[in-house]
Amino acid sequence: MAPPTTLASPAGERLSGPGSPPLRSAAERLASYDVADFPLPSGREEEWRFTPTRRLRGILDAGPSTQRLKYTADLPEGVELVELAADDPLRTKAPAPADRAAALAYLHTQGATALRIPADVELSRPAIIERRGNGTAEPTWGHLIVDLAANASATVVIDHTGSATFSGLLSVIVGDGARLRLVSLQDWDDDAVHLEHHAVRVGRDASFTSAIVSLGGDLVRLTPTVSFAGPGGSAEMLGLSFADAGQHLEHRLFIDHDQPNCRSRVAYKGALQGDGARTVWIGDVLIRAAATGTDTYEENRNLLLTERARADSVPNLEIETGEVTGAGHASTTGRFDDEQLFYLMARGIPEDEARRLVVRGFFAEIVDRIGVPEVRDRLLAAVEGELAR
Repeated sequence: MAPPTTLASPAGERLSGPGSPPLRSAAERLASYDVADFPLPSGREEEWRFTPTRRLRGILDAGPSTQRLKYTADLPEGVELVELAADDPLRTKAPAPADRAAALAYLHTQGATALRIPADVELSRPAIIERRGNGTAEPTWGHLIVDLAANASATVVIDHTGSATFSGLLSVIVGDGARLRLVSLQDWDDDAVHLEHHAVRVGRDASFTSAIVSLGGDLVRLTPTVSFAGPGGSAEMLGLSFADAGQHLEHRLFIDHDQPNCRSRVAYKGALQGDGARTVWIGDVLIRAAATGTDTYEENRNLLLTERARADSVPNLEIETGEVTGAGHASTTGRFDDEQLFYLMARGIPEDEARRLVVRGFFAEIVDRIGVPEVRDRLLAAVEGELAR
């Protein structure tokens, strides 16, 4: 196992676990390969208080398992998907796990699956990896690495389907001058549980775009984190979610601006319908003292289509230097606009079609910015399917 990489507070106290004090700064966040550094949560901790831990089927205290997701890959020429041993140094090239679920995934996978894209190539089509659950309730672990070498350009789509109780670690390394567009689709069956940490490191003058789309599953909790390995890096984080009755879809982002002259943009949108539909969005951005010239903005928009649905939205911005180019955040949650509906119906559009038009318009910005035609068509069809329900 790799040695722990733990961020400790100045006083040295434990930064997570029952009874621990709240973080005084996002710079004190814990990152470690050692599961022991992440006590079993009670559900009262800040990082777990929105998550219904009783619905996690005990995965936060589970041991090794023989279960694995089934991988199917459609790869352009020159790209390879390889299996790595537990001691392969690539496993620790990206940032360390940020929570207990990811640390368990790192420990119990005992290796990793790596998608390697060589330097100086520009892929003519997306690399697509399908990961399918086998329907068992037994815990399933996984560690997937996307390694994009210097000055390469690629689009990678990771598609999750089927049913599983899955905890994963997704390590993403974007080399200097490289450009990566990563799309993660959560289109699970209704009973699936999915926890995953996306640990991303962006190189000097590199560009990273993430598009996370969560539609299926009983409970989905994703924690993307981004750090920069050199000046001039750029990160764009896009997200789309549609929660039905009883579904819990949670996205917790952290962008760590620790290098000068880097840029980040975050735009997440969620729609909710049905009793007990729940979305959670946490957007943490830290601009450290050394990160002069930072330009960052994050926003989260939520649309409540029915009564008894709930959206939690918490943007956080912490700035340690006065020399920034721009920094801001915005969050809105509102109910379906009856005036828009009335306007469309007054022009002869049936009510069901009018509702579809309003929701499609709400999602259009994110869908268009994802920039992958195959994914765009599938998302539009999925949104139509959700509305038809």
